[in-house]
Parts: sequence; structure tokens; C-alpha cells
Amino acid sequence: MKYALFLGCAIPARLKQYEVSARAVCAKLDIDLVEIRDFNCCGYPMRNYDYLSFLLSSARNISLAADRGLDIITLCMCCYGSLKKALQVIKKDTPYKKEIDAFLKKERLMIESDIKIKHILSVLHHEVGIDKIREKVTRSYKGLKIAAHYGCHALRPSEVVEFDTPQNPGIFDNLVEATGAQSVSWQMRLDCCGAPLFGYNDELSVKIMSTKLENGIQAGAHYLCSACPYCQLQFDRVQNMLLSKKQLGRSLASILFTQLLGLSMGIDAAKLQIDANELDISGVEKYI
Repeated sequence: MKYALFLGCAIPARLKQYEVSARAVCAKLDIDLVEIRDFNCCGYPMRNYDYLSFLLSSARNISLAADRGLDIITLCMCCYGSLKKALQVIKKDTPYKKEIDAFLKKERLMIESDIKIKHILSVLHHEVGIDKIREKVTRSYKGLKIAAHYGCHALRPSEVVEFDTPQNPGIFDNLVEATGAQSVSWQMRLDCCGAPLFGYNDELSVKIMSTKLENGIQAGAHYLCSACPYCQLQFDRVQNMLLSKKQLGRSLASILFTQLLGLSMGIDAAKLQIDANELDISGVEKYI
């Protein structure tokens, strides 16, 4: 399997451990990740300000991968949703499509309609497969309870992202349980983490996150697990900041899925940059 790896902006700048752990896991599973240095921002930050610029940013990235005959794999749910939306627009005969085609023509680029955009969870679940992942797990977790957080952009709008059943998804839970851990059932697993509001309405953002953390704790989870940099930053850095200011009652540390999977596959914790997370997740290893 070979994919063009689209990292986006947040991961290289703020969550390097996600890239490092993803590369380590993919290497173990024979997934070849190709780096395209000309990739730019997916355009997500511009979506509500300049919709055409948002589409053009994603379209250019898609065309760069298409030019190399590669499908795209993303680690970020926001990037995934942005790229999927742009691809949907490109496939339809809309005024936006004409402007996108004209823009790409200036760089002698075009988009093949059969290119696919995939999130790493989809690749692991559908392309690699649960059975192969179980075969690669050499240190199965015992007694570890995980609250899997899907994230908004993985599921909504469902007709665009086509990731999983939006009302009752199971991909993430299946992957968590392939490591031997238990994916707990919790009421707020599909709710927003509050990250989009942080910086605009901090009070509401914190309230949303705190309620979600409390729900995960009540469900018996030892850790949260995320597969999106923005959700992870909310659960890790923002939660840690609130704890240091004594503005949060109880905490529930979050581990990236690539870190969770990597440990169960026997990859050294240092190679997965476990210590890079702001909240201590080293306790996960006691369940191995």
C-alpha cells in the first residue's frame, strides 16, 4: 500500500508525536507513506471567510497527489473533511468547479476523478484489516478501558466524509479492541470536544470538554483516545492548562490511537514519543 501523506499544519507545528507514531505504525504494517513537499494548508481555517479559497487550497493538494498517481492518507479529521468536500465539489458540475479547473491549469495540474481521500483509521480498518492488526499485536492490553473519541469531522456531514455510520459508528471501537483494550460505551462519545470554540468562547469550550471528560470517567474509562490533532490538543494541552490553574475537577488523559496501537505492536514508547503528550499517559503500559 502506498499513499501520499497529508499532514496538514497543526501536526508538524504542534503535535509532532502524531506524525512520528503514525510513521512507526505504518512501517510495521507495510504502508508506504510518500511525502509531497509542495502540499499546502487544506484551507479549513478559510472555510467560513472565503469559501472559494478554502476549496482551491484543498483542490491543489488533491491534484498534486493525483499527478503522482497516489491516493491521500490524512491524520487530521479537519483536513480529511476539507479534502473530501473539495473532491465532492470537483466531481460535480458547479461554478466552483470551473474556477478550480482554471486555477489548477495555471500550475499545469488537474484532478483525476478516481483519486481517494482516506483517514488513517479507515486505512487501518478497511485496507489493512482488523485480522492483520491483531496478528501484529504482540503485547495485547489486559483490563485497559478506552473511551474512543470519533471527532466531528469524521462523521459529519456524512454524505461528504463517508467515514462511518454517523449515528452509530464502529470503526474506531473495532480498532481499539484489536489491541486487546476495551472500548467503553459512553453517552457523549460522538459529541464535540469543544476545540473549535477555544479562543472565541473559552468558557463554553471548557464546559463542553469538561462535561465530556466527566462522562468518560463515569463510563469507567482509564484514558481517552483520539485520532485528530485538534481534539488531542484540546484534551491534552487545554486540559493540562486548566488543571494547572485548578479550573478542572477531574482529568482524563488522552492517548493518540497511533500511540496506543504502536505500544501493543511492541514499538518502544520513546519511538512513539509518549513523553511528548502534556498529560502523563505512561500508565497505559501497565496494562500490557
